[in-house]
Formats: sequence, C-alpha cells, structure tokens
Amino acid sequence: MAAEGTSGPGAWSPGSVAAAASKHNVTSFQRRGPRASGTESGGCRLVSIAGTRPSVRNGQLLVSTGLPALDQLLGGGLAVGTVLLIEEDKYNTYSPLLFKYFLAEGIVAGHTSLVASAKEDPADILQGLPAPLLDDNCKKELREDVHNDETSEFNSKMKIAWRYQLLPKMEAGPVSSSKFGHYYDASKKIPRELIEASKWHGFFLPEKISSTLNEEPCSLTPGYIKLLQFIQKIIYEEGFDGSNPQKKQKNILRIAIQSLGSPLWGDDVCCTKNCDNSHSLTKFLFVLRGLLRTSLSACLITVPTHLIQNKAIIARITNLSDTVIHLESFIGSNRETNPLYKDYHGLIHIRQIPRLNNLMYDVSDVKDLAFKLKRKLFIIE
Repeated sequence: MAAEGTSGPGAWSPGSVAAAASKHNVTSFQRRGPRASGTESGGCRLVSIAGTRPSVRNGQLLVSTGLPALDQLLGGGLAVGTVLLIEEDKYNTYSPLLFKYFLAEGIVAGHTSLVASAKEDPADILQGLPAPLLDDNCKKELREDVHNDETSEFNSKMKIAWRYQLLPKMEAGPVSSSKFGHYYDASKKIPRELIEASKWHGFFLPEKISSTLNEEPCSLTPGYIKLLQFIQKIIYEEGFDGSNPQKKQKNILRIAIQSLGSPLWGDDVCCTKNCDNSHSLTKFLFVLRGLLRTSLSACLITVPTHLIQNKAIIARITNLSDTVIHLESFIGSNRETNPLYKDYHGLIHIRQIPRLNNLMYDVSDVKDLAFKLKRKLFIIE
C-alpha cells in the first residue's frame, strides 16, 4: 500500500513562503522534498505490495519468477498484468521446475496462488514445490554446488571463445533473503507450514467437468470456459481488479496453468494438423490477457508446443503472449553427447520480451543461454 504523504508540524504555508521570498528578495519557488507521496498533487503512484518492485525501465510493477537469473533476463522480473508462456521441453522434464519455482515464490512472498491443471491435483503440485533458502546458511548448504560450478568455469576459461567472455555472468549462487526473488533447494520440499499459511485456489479439470455436461454452442472448449469463469470469479470476488476498496492491504494473484492445449484439456490442437478447435486456445489466451490487464495478477502458462503440428497456431499463441521462453532439452538429441554441451542439460531461448505500452514486442540481446540442473540449483548461464 502506498504511503500517504504527510507534512511536518513546521511546514510553511504558501503565504509564509511568499512573504519570506519578498523579504529576502529571492524567488518564491521552493523544493518541497520527495514527491513519492503525491497526495497533494493527486498524481498517480505505484502501490507498494510485498514481493514486488517497480521496473527501472518503465515503472511497471514487477514480480519475481522464482529464478533470479531469469528475472535478470526479463528486465528485472515478470510485469504484473502479463502472460509468461513456457514452451515445454520434449520430455517435459525441466519446464515443470520453472512452473514450481513460480508458485514457490508466490508462497514465500505472501501472494495468492491459483493453480490450474488437467493432469495433477493442485494440492499435490503445491506439496512438491522446492524449499526456499531464506537466510545466510543457504550458502553453506550449497557450497558444494557453487564450488563445482567455479571449478568447471576455471577449467573451461582456456577453451571458451573470446566473444562469450564478454557476455555478462548470470547469477548462480544464493544471496541473503530479500523481499524480491529468492533461491530454492530443488532437493528438498517446501515446509507444510508455509503451504498451510498461504492462500491458494485450485482448479482440477476432472473435478470441474462432468461426463454429462451439456455443451453449448461456443468457440471455446468446456474446460477453457470453466477455467475462465473460475479465474474471473477469483479476480472479482477477492478484489484483484480494484473493485473491493474495503481491502486494507493489496496483494498479487499468481496464476499458473499447466500444459495448456494438451488433449487432457479437451483440445485437439495437438492431435491433428487441421484441428477443429484451433481457434479455441487462441481465443482463451485473448480473453485471459484481457482479465490480466485490468487486475493485479500475473500468469505463467506451460504449453507443449512441440506437439502442435500447425506452425501458424504456434505463431498466434506467441503473439497472444507477452513473454515467451522455450526450453530445449538435450535428452534424446545428438547434443547430449556433444563435448561442447557436456556441462549443460539444455538451452533456453528467450523468444519474446514484452515492450509494454507499445505495438511491438522486444527481443532479448542475449542469444547464447544454457541451463543445468545441479543437485540443488537450477542454473542459467
């Protein structure tokens, strides 16, 4: 909540300022100090919410993705009111980690979570989140992983190309606890006490859709309709759209949707090249983004784009998302045995970065990015 502006007991009135100016023969213009409050001028201010910070580039409110290195690549974090699309890797091995980091960060920051899935029960997903590292002791716990990273980096300095040495080094080690962005131990599960103390909503498609459901003529599948209605209900009833002024403290709604577009959602976009419901997924994203734009919410969606045969549909999905990241795993590919990639598990491609309040999206300047999963850390370099 934004701090209200106050004037000290010794503050001068406009009349006393003018009188003093005429007395000392100086201008009557006086600096009033920091205008962060802005109460008197009625200027627009960013609300102060736990686990958020304003962007240094455009002032947009940001939330952390749960990976500080990924936040750095996205310009500081994920903008509130936007959609982050994760293109799943072929065997869906590493994309669930980003999904869980996003939810774990929301629990640690005290945000409200909304978990939607057609495959796993949201309660089971939350039980499998990684444990947060909130104090300086995490450096001792992860000393082995960090030491191994430093050793491999030293051994490869003489082999790496000079153009890669000029690129900025991504954060790989833990830092002290902060209000924005944390590190997580992938080898441990989040404490049950944190989950019980958090507020979350679950959407499990098999429980929401009955086998006797009468389908009404609509361009959206029943699963998408139910999910949109559920998200809209949470946003409006809990005041994330600003319609509930009685709330004393504002909060962020983190929406996480797992494997959207898969056949489990009743969509045939991944089954055939000329599918009947090709416009169902794109229309869902269009309506969802409209809900996000007018609310204090951020959304992460994983989509199995490697199963979509129609490339035109992939292009539409990309255009309807704000930030797009593609994970390319080395499992089952010739790069798995390539000596150049022996220290990594895959590549991460930043397809699209939002350029807010503009007609065109931004493109990341850093192209050569790889990730590796250590015993406790997910590292991007």
